[in-house]
Amino acid sequence: MRTLRILARNPLSVVGLVLVLLIIFAAVFAQYIVPYPTHNGSVIDFAFANKPPSARNWFGTDLVGRDIFSRIIYAYQISLTLGVVVLAVATPIGTIIGLLAGYVGGWVENVLMRLVDIFLSIPPLVLAIAMMGVLEPTLTNAMLAVTVVWWPWYARLVYSIARAEREEGYVLAAEVIGASAVHISFREILPNCLPAIITKMTLDMGFVIIIASSLSFLGLGVQPPTPDLGSMVAEGARYLPDSWWLSVFPGLAILVAVFGFNLLGDGLREILSVDK
Repeated sequence: MRTLRILARNPLSVVGLVLVLLIIFAAVFAQYIVPYPTHNGSVIDFAFANKPPSARNWFGTDLVGRDIFSRIIYAYQISLTLGVVVLAVATPIGTIIGLLAGYVGGWVENVLMRLVDIFLSIPPLVLAIAMMGVLEPTLTNAMLAVTVVWWPWYARLVYSIARAEREEGYVLAAEVIGASAVHISFREILPNCLPAIITKMTLDMGFVIIIASSLSFLGLGVQPPTPDLGSMVAEGARYLPDSWWLSVFPGLAILVAVFGFNLLGDGLREILSVDK
């Protein structure tokens, strides 16, 4: 209840929570709520090709007659799956490296953080494009490319917190009683890093969706006929402004997802800072 009261004080965070829940609900139950479940594949219906928004097709149809609204909902499945998998892999890797560098120090800190600096010196999208340029453009490889891009940010975040916490009294007390470095890192310091990690993960869901959509926009991500927001925007961009609905609605879908996760992340930051 206390958490809900804190969240309710920030109306924009409530909006973000509602948007995120709606997106997740729509993605999970897509086959039951979309008007044309079969349009997530290579269905062709030239009788309704390239039709503007109407009562039959709320967001219009694409060049082969597939319902854009249905494909957007299915594309959310791809985007959320990619975001969850990337963060589920990148966060532990970055957290472990950040903890080791921040607490152990010495040559371990120098080696690990110089490695992190190398990755951070390359713009994320450029690094992801470079990787996808030598890999087959599939969902799995897109996850791999984005994961390689993302773990250094968590390493840097956790490192900065662990480096500050290692001089605190509770850490020194644990060292005095003979606690191991592993125990101190994961049982003493890590809990103090979790609020920042959880907040960053929520905010990063939106950014991961942007990176993944950018790869698909360039033809390096999920390939047709699988629906993906980035590839849908790229396909429709060639027919602007006449067939504006082909790219405008997928673009708005990206905007809504990023907007929702960012607002929710701001609310979580406030809640976790108060709890701490």
